Amino acid sequence: MKKVVVTGGAGFIGSNLVKYLIKKKYFVINIDKLSYSANPYNLKNLSKNKNYVFYKLDLNNKNKILKILKKYKPKCIFNLAAETHVDRSIDEPKNFINSNILGTYNLLEAVRNYNKKLRLVHVSTDEVYGDIIKGRSNENFPYNPSSPYSSSKASADHLIKAYIRTFKIDAVISNCSNNYGPNQFPEKLIPKLIFNIINNKPLPLYARGKNSREWIHVMDHCEALLLIYLRGKTGENYNIGSGHNLKNTDIAKKLLKIAKHKFLKIGKKVKIKFVKDRPGHDFRYAINSSKMLKKIGWKAKINLDKGLSETFEWYLKNKNFFNSVSNKLYINTIGLKK
Repeated sequence: MKKVVVTGGAGFIGSNLVKYLIKKKYFVINIDKLSYSANPYNLKNLSKNKNYVFYKLDLNNKNKILKILKKYKPKCIFNLAAETHVDRSIDEPKNFINSNILGTYNLLEAVRNYNKKLRLVHVSTDEVYGDIIKGRSNENFPYNPSSPYSSSKASADHLIKAYIRTFKIDAVISNCSNNYGPNQFPEKLIPKLIFNIINNKPLPLYARGKNSREWIHVMDHCEALLLIYLRGKTGENYNIGSGHNLKNTDIAKKLLKIAKHKFLKIGKKVKIKFVKDRPGHDFRYAINSSKMLKKIGWKAKINLDKGLSETFEWYLKNKNFFNSVSNKLYINTIGLKK
């Protein structure tokens, strides 16, 4: 049985990837420092799984990371360990520098000292490309990050590229669009809107809600990451997207429609509420994922309407998930500190 490491495996995408890889018959070593967005609830059914082991550990502890690599001798590392919430990066940029840049550096050093042939799949974001007012960004598009978050991810991407060229490590980079699905921390748009619909709260949207994002179901993303590990070429970037672009107001309206179809009582307070925009807010993200189809043989499969409906249903059936993270949420804002 092949062994793989997933860093950040208690977070939203990471926990879904861990479970997906176990189903695909991989032994998974999960490394996560359990920061605010990580949640043991996401992995509550894996504690007794013989093909899974968990280490509570910060990537900046290079020596312990190296010991784990030497002990388990994995074939691949999927690096998802990162601070990801843009609003928090505006509040506390330092945390993003420490996790996303320095954490990546220390992971690279551990790999370099262990085995340069160990494959590293570094999971990045489409936000590194910045505003895409028209068309779609492909892998050759220049980086133009706008927030401390996207800047820290862009920095990590460049560091990966430098280690590939200078030290000949075996790494590939993925740049994915906005994810949605089960287990997502409810500061992000879709789970926050679902949470507020369920709990009779307003639906806050920045500015006039016209910002556009490309949405992909997390399980489509997980499938793409495994295929990049198996088929990707060292040193290459791969955009992972669905082609489903929607304005934030349209996402809110779709979720309200889904709630009505599920015969959920909609409270009087459940209305779209436009709030002050955040500084440097990118208007539109859109990526060209044709390289994934041509070179890897992958394309997104999950229909957006079906995926949103199933996601809403998951949150209805797992209300304890919201309870497990409620003490970590910003209560009065959707982003910036007052």
